[in-house]
Amino acid sequence: MKRAINIIIKESINMRFTQGYWVIRQDYVMSYATQTVRVIKSDKELHIISACRPIRHRGDILDGGSLDIVFTAPRRNIIRVQVTHFAGTPRKDPKFTTYEENVTPEIREDDDYAYFTSGDLTARVSKGGNWSVDYMVGDRILTTSGWRGMGRALKKDDTPCSLLPHGTSYMSESLQLDVGECVYGLGERFGAYVKNGQTVDMWNADGGTASELAYKNIPFYMTNRGYGVLVENASDVSFEVATEKVERVQFSHEGETMVYDVIYGGTPKDTLDLYTALTGRPALVPAWSFGLWLSTSFTTNYDEQTTSSFINGMAERDIPLSVFHFDCYWMKGFNWCDFEWDHDTFPDPVGMLKRYHEKGLHICCWINPYIGQASPLFKEGMEHGYLLKKTDGSLFQTDMWQAGMAIVDFTNPDACKWYASYLYKLMDMGVDCFKTDFGERIPVRGIRWFDGSDPVYMHNYYTYLYNKVVFDVVKDRKGEGEAILFARSATVGGQQFPVHWGGDNSATYISMAETLRAGLSMSHSGFGYWSHDISGFESTAPADVYKRWVQFGLLSSHSRLHGSTSYRVPWLFDEESVDVCRKFTKLKCRLMPYLYGKAVEAHEHGVPMMRPMMLEFPDDPACDMLDRQYMLGDSLLVAPIFRKDGEVQYYLPDGTWTSLLDGGKVEGGHWQTEIHDFMSLPLMVRPGTVLPLGAHDDRPDYDYLDGVELHVYQLADGESETVEIPDTKGNVAATFTVTMKEGQAQVETDSTKPYTVVVHQ
Repeated sequence: MKRAINIIIKESINMRFTQGYWVIRQDYVMSYATQTVRVIKSDKELHIISACRPIRHRGDILDGGSLDIVFTAPRRNIIRVQVTHFAGTPRKDPKFTTYEENVTPEIREDDDYAYFTSGDLTARVSKGGNWSVDYMVGDRILTTSGWRGMGRALKKDDTPCSLLPHGTSYMSESLQLDVGECVYGLGERFGAYVKNGQTVDMWNADGGTASELAYKNIPFYMTNRGYGVLVENASDVSFEVATEKVERVQFSHEGETMVYDVIYGGTPKDTLDLYTALTGRPALVPAWSFGLWLSTSFTTNYDEQTTSSFINGMAERDIPLSVFHFDCYWMKGFNWCDFEWDHDTFPDPVGMLKRYHEKGLHICCWINPYIGQASPLFKEGMEHGYLLKKTDGSLFQTDMWQAGMAIVDFTNPDACKWYASYLYKLMDMGVDCFKTDFGERIPVRGIRWFDGSDPVYMHNYYTYLYNKVVFDVVKDRKGEGEAILFARSATVGGQQFPVHWGGDNSATYISMAETLRAGLSMSHSGFGYWSHDISGFESTAPADVYKRWVQFGLLSSHSRLHGSTSYRVPWLFDEESVDVCRKFTKLKCRLMPYLYGKAVEAHEHGVPMMRPMMLEFPDDPACDMLDRQYMLGDSLLVAPIFRKDGEVQYYLPDGTWTSLLDGGKVEGGHWQTEIHDFMSLPLMVRPGTVLPLGAHDDRPDYDYLDGVELHVYQLADGESETVEIPDTKGNVAATFTVTMKEGQAQVETDSTKPYTVVVHQ
């Protein structure tokens, strides 16, 4: 691979070392793990020295390389593998934050193998002539690093007069795929949901939703065989998923050392639980954030009179509104960011925000990590060394986005405090949260970070620092459980700073479908919450697309009306759009006792609110590839409609499912084809569910116990189901256990408040 990187965009994508299965490409020298020559055991680690060619006699140890492979256990059921070629080439690069526990692994060996066991997961290393590392649970092999798997690749250059080849070094590993094994995740990806057959590069880019580029690249994948793999490298890891070698997932990156973790959960949900325990749990977001967000949109003209007309218009039409978002032009053009309200259009921002708070609204403001040359902050940031510099000591500047803009250097602690100080001022004025836009366009050539970090590694990692600074400000002002962002870019660990949205999509059914695929991939990547621009960001949707996207958006964890060149209030599309928006906004408010319980689960276990079908039904092979439907929590199946005529095809697993909207019952185990008007879509309740519905439909944050209705669906006689109702802080307010006896629902509860039971059998 020729890694050619311009200022921002990584130009080459494929990291392939072979031409077919047998032949090494001519410009590479490969050093694969070939034979174990030494086993070194200690209390905490297993150290293997592997020669890179067969050792038949003493002379074979000369003029040949070796790999040092160290197995450790950062957590139970996780095995970390560090593979090193040359140990003397450290680099200053950022590391993902991991949360480890004290594990005492079992380490042993016999005549044929060395074993390293963490919990139920074992790495079995062959000691004979055929190199292999089997990752096993009991006698079952999950995956294997075998022949020409683990290795180092040297991309030869044309250095003259050298006795040995010189060039760029890459570390590579490839793990076996089983028959029928599907690969998922790798961040927010807009292409095919199942990643088999794809080359996927970890390089954050502002590419929209209709390309292979992604705003959120996460070097973690999971499969339908009960395990996942995290590559602990913040740089441009390249994944060949059943491509270069169709039997394997290969991952590679530049350097002399590779670290990866094999994570065994047994089920997809338990694998995510382990992954987020290692890399960070999603924060619990406030209950009010689950209501409808309305934006000014991007390039539209607006002032307080305009924004008030939208807010009042929603109230007049009985559409509950929770958050009002001011996009870029709350600041003057060319000044982004100066964190100052444009007083030509908002002469009284403090008074305006107070008036909006009195209407029960929360306020979000757009920001980014760039400082335009016209901003008063530019000179201040430059003089104090808060902005990113080039290697010659001058400031990095570009006209791409804002004229002459510079980038805040978040590796400088003082720059973080400086940037945060302006956010504190905005929060003191009445701003409740921030949309942290951008964070992907980070340069790599000729750059010097304050802390000396390798620029290529900082390209992706920058978003972690950026969003953490902003999230910490909001959490400091609002408190635990009340902090929220609306973020576009992310890397590993970014799930701790929710919520993330899907970036710049288009106003079409096709873009709506690719947006859903991205959300499903994010769900496999450890992100508990996810949102998107309802009806598409670019252009203006026809009324039918708007209405179908409103349904989808209000059955997502977070729901925002936002666009580029036009307002997104429903009455500008047609009157039925108002009815659709009202119905599904109110429905979401009533669902909050259920939805907020799933938010708590995402926070405590990393299980996302939006769940791909295979996450809930891992034993149903029909669910492995479904990408036009999803589970909202564990009990509601949602099948968005992507056609103007209202036709939809979706799959129901076994059992009798019930439509939440009209009470109709459908037997599962096959595909359904239906036609729905704009007031309906397939929203099916899973059999065996006790679904709590709240008594309020005018806001998302209320006392969920007050008049709660317990709807019982297809609970068999003698079966019991327990549901916990949270309060708006995420604590368990009450527990209800429903048991069916002779067709009657009997309830045990610690709640002292009145409730209703409705049986749907």
